[in-house]
Amino acid sequence: MNHHAGPLWGAHLLPGNRALVPWSRKMKCIQAQCLSALSVLAFAGLTGVPAAAQDFGWYLGANAGESSATVDETRIVDDLLDAGFDTTAFKDDEGDSGFKFFGGYRFSRYFALEGGYVDLGNFSFKADTDPAGTLRGGIKIKGVNVDLVGFIPFTPEFAAFGRIGAVRTEAEVSFAGTGAVVVLDPASRERAVNYKLGVGLQFDFTELLAMREATTEQKATVL
Repeated sequence: MNHHAGPLWGAHLLPGNRALVPWSRKMKCIQAQCLSALSVLAFAGLTGVPAAAQDFGWYLGANAGESSATVDETRIVDDLLDAGFDTTAFKDDEGDSGFKFFGGYRFSRYFALEGGYVDLGNFSFKADTDPAGTLRGGIKIKGVNVDLVGFIPFTPEFAAFGRIGAVRTEAEVSFAGTGAVVVLDPASRERAVNYKLGVGLQFDFTELLAMREATTEQKATVL
């Protein structure tokens, strides 16, 4: 599962006392995208039931893989400059591992309803400044979602699918400073509800076991 994220977060600097506080209401969003998410699904049922039984019923699944994010470096550097800090070096960590657990009910061979829990992992940055100091930031994203899934069967075992839904995300944001950069409010927790889109392929090995390869995009906005 490879997650890609858009603009991450900003910070507001107070030049008078060389202090930094997070933007509690102006933090930008992180847009996460799950690429090549490999899922294993288990269908509720009995061995030996006819193949048509795959067209409806309960199932559970899980996937895991890589996560990535894009830190809004320009915004962070500009805010440091506005507060009287030149950025002498900037480094970010835009990769981590993510995972998801989900379950659903398939109403027919064409439609299903799914819900799940996703953890996108942790992303961070470090900015070295002049006057001498450092600013570090980190964010952890997790959430729960509900999706409507539509299937296009190619064969009895193989199908493409698309999804649309909503995700309620929780972002744990932290800042730390050294030297001239002092953090006044080092941590916050932000929640938001946003859209979720995805496409993928599913192959049913048996009546009770299937595998998916999927791409999912979700927007986790930190207010």
